[in-house]
Amino acid sequence: MKRKKHGSSDDDAAIDMTPMLDIVFIMLIFFIVTTSFVKEKGLEVSRPKDSKTPPPPTNVKSLSIRVNEDGTIVVNGRQVDIRRVEANIQSFLAENNQDSAAVQAHPKAEHGDVTEVINEVKRAGIKNVSVLVGK
Repeated sequence: MKRKKHGSSDDDAAIDMTPMLDIVFIMLIFFIVTTSFVKEKGLEVSRPKDSKTPPPPTNVKSLSIRVNEDGTIVVNGRQVDIRRVEANIQSFLAENNQDSAAVQAHPKAEHGDVTEVINEVKRAGIKNVSVLVGK
């Protein structure tokens, strides 16, 4: 019979993994049990109830002012001079309760003309002025 050398056996080099797996499962259970789940706080949204009735119609007219490419000014469909913009807006405000206006400027309109119109609108008593640039 032949004797095997001491270091040639592959069976002796195996490591028993059972204790390590036991420790891993115990740690997993420990962390699951000790974890505290916190409910995140947030804002509660108060949504309006769905009503089948539409909102009442409003008869508010909007004030629109357009500055064309050639410098002409159109207030609510009527061409006016820069010196008459304030008077036209004041007469519009006498008939309608409005606190905002929209100035639509052509992209090639002079910036000075647009600024003058905005100043006239503010002098007429409207504080909220929107500037729209479009074709």
